[in-house]
Amino acid sequence: MDQHDVLTHFNEQQRAKMVDVSDKAETARVAVSVSQVQMQPETLERILAGTVKKGDVLAVAQVAGIMAAKRTSDLIPMCHPLALTGVDIRFWNNEKDTIFFEVTVKTTGKTGVEMEALTAAQVVGLTIYDMCKAMDKAMILGPTHLLKKSGGKSGDFTFPGTSPLQLNQN
Repeated sequence: MDQHDVLTHFNEQQRAKMVDVSDKAETARVAVSVSQVQMQPETLERILAGTVKKGDVLAVAQVAGIMAAKRTSDLIPMCHPLALTGVDIRFWNNEKDTIFFEVTVKTTGKTGVEMEALTAAQVVGLTIYDMCKAMDKAMILGPTHLLKKSGGKSGDFTFPGTSPLQLNQN
């Protein structure tokens, strides 16, 4: 059986467990995820102009994403609580109808931060939707994916090929 075929989140009774990372070495860990929210052109214009009634959409989404990264283990049952050392969220747009964002999460620890980066990206998108839903209920969230990660026993990962979300980055 290939090491990737072993189910690590099950005990000998085939019941869910949180993986024991006690014996793993602490290493610098970084994960980067990307996502987007597509919307009506008028919605993007109002976000960029700062005229959305609920306030500064991107500032609120940025704080929500940071909070989500810090609370990932409260949402995803098998995630370990991690002491994050950094969370950064960058935004750009296509000057038409889509906001793109990239989330970078860092820690020094025994397990990676991929789930924190992905959770943060999802919450950024949900926050943008929440703040703008009164004027645009047809917004489309995603796709969301891991762009790259480094550190740990499994080594580095980079999204194969070119991410469609990177092509629009300013």
